[in-house]
Amino acid sequence: MTKLVRLHVDGVAIEAPVGASVAAAIAQVMLRFGLRPGGDARAPLCGMGVCFECRVRIDSVEHQRACMTIVRENMRVETTAEPAHG
Repeated sequence: MTKLVRLHVDGVAIEAPVGASVAAAIAQVMLRFGLRPGGDARAPLCGMGVCFECRVRIDSVEHQRACMTIVRENMRVETTAEPAHG
C-alpha cells in the first residue's frame, strides 16, 4: 500500500504519494501553475529545475520550483491559477 501525505494546493486539501514532487501533486487539481506577467499560463516544461516555469509559493516562501520539491505533510502550496474543479 502506498503511503500518502496530505497537503493543500490553493486551499484545496489533496493527498499525494510520499516521495512525489509538488508538481505531480499540483497536476492532480489543475493544469496551470500560474501566469506569466503577460497573462500566459505557466506549467512545468523541463521537469528538472532548469526552466523555472513551475514556480509556486510553498509555506509562504516565493519562487519554489515545484518539480524539484518533494511533498511533505501539511505543506501549503499557492499558485496564481484557479483549481480545475472550481
